[in-house]
Amino acid sequence: MTHPTPYAARFPDKHAVVVADTGAVLTYRELDDQSKQLAQAWHAAGLRPGDHVASIVGNHVRNLVGYWAAMRSGLYFTPINTYLRHDEAAFVVENCQASALIVEARFADLAAGLIHLPMALRLSLDGPIDGHQDYDDVLARYPAEPLTDEPLGKVMAYSSGSTGRPKGIKRPLTGASIQDGDTAGLDYARRAYAVGEDTVCLSPAPLYHAAPLSFAAAVIGSGGTFIIMERFDPERFLAAVAQYRVTHALVVPTMFVRLLRLPADVRAAADVTSLRFAMHGASPCPVPVKRAMIDWWGPVITEYYAGSEDNGSTVISSAEWLKHPGSVGQAFGDSVIHICDAMGVEQPAGTDGIVYFESPSSRPFEYHGEGGKTSATRHPVHPAWTTLGDVGHLDDDGYLYLTDRTDYMIISGGVNISPQEIENVMIEHPDVLDVAVIGVPNEEFGEEVKAVVQPAEAARVDDLPERLRTFVHERLARHKVPRTVDLVEALPRSPAGKLYKRQLREKYLTTTHRKQ
Repeated sequence: MTHPTPYAARFPDKHAVVVADTGAVLTYRELDDQSKQLAQAWHAAGLRPGDHVASIVGNHVRNLVGYWAAMRSGLYFTPINTYLRHDEAAFVVENCQASALIVEARFADLAAGLIHLPMALRLSLDGPIDGHQDYDDVLARYPAEPLTDEPLGKVMAYSSGSTGRPKGIKRPLTGASIQDGDTAGLDYARRAYAVGEDTVCLSPAPLYHAAPLSFAAAVIGSGGTFIIMERFDPERFLAAVAQYRVTHALVVPTMFVRLLRLPADVRAAADVTSLRFAMHGASPCPVPVKRAMIDWWGPVITEYYAGSEDNGSTVISSAEWLKHPGSVGQAFGDSVIHICDAMGVEQPAGTDGIVYFESPSSRPFEYHGEGGKTSATRHPVHPAWTTLGDVGHLDDDGYLYLTDRTDYMIISGGVNISPQEIENVMIEHPDVLDVAVIGVPNEEFGEEVKAVVQPAEAARVDDLPERLRTFVHERLARHKVPRTVDLVEALPRSPAGKLYKRQLREKYLTTTHRKQ
């Protein structure tokens, strides 16, 4: 089963979506009925299979209505990052050529920057927005009946823009109906994480990101319950795990760090015994952080490496990771990993190179309107092998270790320096809550290493930069020690935990900062 209708017939009052912060609930009957009504409204407005719809909605109880309406209409569904500026949101909406738009009322200012774009139907959710029709009023005009034909739609997510302008990741429609379904995502969730009708999955990350949306689709497509938080708070997260007897949690390493920084008595009192899987990805997890989480939560921590491009993946359990610390796992399913140099020549175990995936079942993707960037993901000899731009190596057992992104590698005096390696060391310091390491210009060496640090709340900051440099010097080679350490209130991360390192680098390239 790949959509809500069968479950709405079997257990109509079961909770499909819950908002942990407010207790708001959407049952399977409500989700199924409202997605049918919205599909009817879009069809009446002239949308047909292959058209695009966009959504600017936070972690709202009805966020997923738009997703399922698109999936049962043969439409492309594009969730938009609610933290974008007007021009950035306008780029996404214009680039995907959206014919319909849903906007939550609290993002009315963002909607105002899109009013000049042509649109067949604009809907406002939870309040009025100029130029938009009321969401509930429009849905009430249409029956909760399926369209005559229900071709399966697709998500067209946009990359976070951490390394450049966001790219729309587009795959061709399959021509299948929603009844036939696209079972690849469900098969993955069931095989990797045992997702099923008894699953209660908690996600504090925003649904406009690919991983939370994919997990939500898999959980609801399997008859489980998906619980969302409007934002991550470590104590509220632990409370939700206990209250809802959460079986699956979707987290990122920065959340692990914040959880581990809670007072010892708070951590000891937390009831996490219901957890069977705590899935994490999105960014590298330092070895000491992950080991501490396994010590606390037990062997439920499961890591994955994948991208919105869905070109292949890895998975690693706690037991495997303890034998291969630092690894993101072995290739999952029919994926095959190839490590290649810049010329495309495969490298032996233990040698870093560009990480390529080969996956016979993977659906082809392209970056919408970006032929050059699409071509850059293909291997120079084997075009079916594709890369996300990461650098890493395999060990003798086929476990993948990521070193860094090709975009972020620091070259100082002709030596390649991995920012990730330095970040993994610095995050171990008790006075560091978050850290990013970047390369900045140096007249003699080309680049030098700079660390940007968000101190922990109780940190002594007067001499922290020098203490951190000493800390790194005791653990890494001299050339990897940051020349400078800057302290900031917060690093530019998405709510899903992804670091916008491009923004940070541009900031240091265009402005002068006090060096510590």
